[in-house]
Amino acid sequence: MDGLPGGTAVIVIDHGSKRDAANAMLFDMIAEYQGVTGADIVEGAHMELAPPTLDDAVHACLQRGARRIVVHPYFLAPGRHSTGDIPRMVAEVAAKHPDIPFHVSKPLGIAPQLAEVMQLRILEALD
Repeated sequence: MDGLPGGTAVIVIDHGSKRDAANAMLFDMIAEYQGVTGADIVEGAHMELAPPTLDDAVHACLQRGARRIVVHPYFLAPGRHSTGDIPRMVAEVAAKHPDIPFHVSKPLGIAPQLAEVMQLRILEALD
């Protein structure tokens, strides 16, 4: 797996929940992502309902030396949040930091690795 260019930060953003355990899973996934990729600057954000916000995550990335930021919508499908709300939110925060390039990735989508995870969950349900 190719590494990120130096100075690249990743913000993984989900919807956010009123349930602390659901919000904590985002940060567990971030730790997993960092362990697999070795990415240096990775922060999490919730769109709503719980901190940290996207602004909070951007601030943390900049404090850690980010020179560009990629925001990854932690969603499966290209729905309203991942194709509309998050790009709009990123544009708003990017306007506050005109010297930093911001990019928004596609959501997770369809991949053989996700099918493997589905199969694991289905088999777990049968146990």
